[in-house]
Amino acid sequence: MENISKNDIRYKEAEKQVKRIKQFYIFVFIYIVVNIFILFLNFRELKPGETIWQLKYFSLPLFWGIAVVIHAMRTFIQGFMLGSNWEDRKIREFMEKEKQK
Repeated sequence: MENISKNDIRYKEAEKQVKRIKQFYIFVFIYIVVNIFILFLNFRELKPGETIWQLKYFSLPLFWGIAVVIHAMRTFIQGFMLGSNWEDRKIREFMEKEKQK
């Protein structure tokens, strides 16, 4: 097995990706727990004969679910938003501005 230094660029990139994945899983866990809790509260407050299957009860999970999908795409698809090398370009841009000062 190859010995990888913590200063290696590949190691740092992999570490950043692992952090992004961890944040995504935390986001999904919170999404599930909060929406189950809200749906439970809504179900408990239903009047007799009223059904839970209405848009007003599922609009929050729907729109928040869209945010979860976008977060997943940003996490697992390289370069989905802002391009794959956007961070590197911005870092170089800021470094060039610092050199000019």
